[in-house]
Amino acid sequence: MNFDYSETQVMAGQTAKDFSEKYIRPHVMEWDESQHFPVEVFKKAGDFGLMGVLVPESYGGSGLGYHEYIAIIEEISKVDPSIGLSVAAHNSLCTNHILEFGSEEIKQKYLPKLATGEFLGAWGLTEHNTGSDAGGMNTTAVREGDHYVLNGAKNFITHGISGDVAVVVVRTGEKGDSHGMSAFVIEKGTPGFTSGKKENKMGMRASETAELIFDNCRVPVANMLGEEGEGFIQSMKVLDGGRISIGALSLGIAKGAYEAALKYSKEREQFGKPISKFQAIAFKLADMATEIEASELLLHKAAFLKNKGGKMTKLGAMSKMYASEVCVNVANEALQIHGGYGYIKDYPVEKFYRDAKLCTIGEGTTEIQKLVISREVLK
Repeated sequence: MNFDYSETQVMAGQTAKDFSEKYIRPHVMEWDESQHFPVEVFKKAGDFGLMGVLVPESYGGSGLGYHEYIAIIEEISKVDPSIGLSVAAHNSLCTNHILEFGSEEIKQKYLPKLATGEFLGAWGLTEHNTGSDAGGMNTTAVREGDHYVLNGAKNFITHGISGDVAVVVVRTGEKGDSHGMSAFVIEKGTPGFTSGKKENKMGMRASETAELIFDNCRVPVANMLGEEGEGFIQSMKVLDGGRISIGALSLGIAKGAYEAALKYSKEREQFGKPISKFQAIAFKLADMATEIEASELLLHKAAFLKNKGGKMTKLGAMSKMYASEVCVNVANEALQIHGGYGYIKDYPVEKFYRDAKLCTIGEGTTEIQKLVISREVLK
């Protein structure tokens, strides 16, 4: 068993780090305060190969695996988790759903544009009354000849306003039937397909979150991903991989907060010495470092299984659950180490603290991950 980073992992991580330092860091607090979604940054990310990480080179992507993907999301998230979240959602949800389940015609049409950043992707499963209970969705698609007519709404959708193309999962059968939902690709500008309210969030403020609204929206049958009734099953498989990306986002937040706390603890003096010399602070740092290490190992084990095509539902849920809970804890302790200065916006831990909480909620709450894990271990 080899725990060394490969050359491609190192290069992928360094590319993301260089990109983040140049194009993201100078604007982090400006974007956060104004809740500005920097579309132009994602276009630039496409030039760096960061928008089609998992897409084969034949479709214009980078053709990398999940180990490299973790390194990329981690490095971006150490600088600004909200940008890391958007890059993750674009890659692992919208783009990956098309890659995994789209027809060759759909892949040829959309993947090159998504992989290069020409198109920004959105993915819609959640609705106002169906968060964890996705099977109870109300948005419907009724077939009329060569089209399906969609009616309803999705909420909490990353890139709900600015996305150029969305993959949406809607009901084509009975409510609650896991084979009663189907997935479609829909382009912005399609009649009857509009955006709704943009959410005013506590954290991840530079990542756009909004509603998708369907009002007699006619979508060609050819835009269906796979067969009718496969949408929910597809979504669960997409989320298996998506949990690695949220775990990587969590890892980046945890490392960013930890590194800030470590630096501060060596510089801040009380009672005539750096606070890192006090056991109360040193032990916090020890716990944080250990939890981060364990998160990273779990994530890369899940990535190993995903890369070789193995079943990784349990490991994906474990890595997402653990890494997200760790990032909340580490951000909390990092703020505590900073004391009063951690509570003001001049120091980065205040933002890590606000951004971290989303990780225990998005793409399946901690409670849902425990449900997934317990079902797997009790089989």
